Amino acid sequence: MRAAALPVNYGRIGVRDNSGLEDMQDDIKTALTAFRNSIDNLDAAMIYLMAERFKLTQKVGEFKRDHDLPPADPAREQKQIARLRTLAQQSHLDPDFAERLLRFVIDEVIHNHQRIRKA
Repeated sequence: MRAAALPVNYGRIGVRDNSGLEDMQDDIKTALTAFRNSIDNLDAAMIYLMAERFKLTQKVGEFKRDHDLPPADPAREQKQIARLRTLAQQSHLDPDFAERLLRFVIDEVIHNHQRIRKA
């Protein structure tokens, strides 16, 4: 996703004399606030997406329990990791970071599936 365009004159930020310092600081504060607001919106979207993902994995866990399937599927996990590493690379995101994040999510899903199975 691209950050929203900001009505900030970035060319003025590099000015070294004190003229217009207050305006530059206001521009910097405005730009930083806009960036942070966009990040906050993305964080909220990630939380909502993760909630929807875990609702679906809850159903998968119940399905696996009902059909006596194991909580983990290592072949699928490896396929997903490879797929998301490629997506990360195409998106200019560190693939190692993407893998660690996905591994964390997968481990939590497996843990939830094990709890469902024991319930």
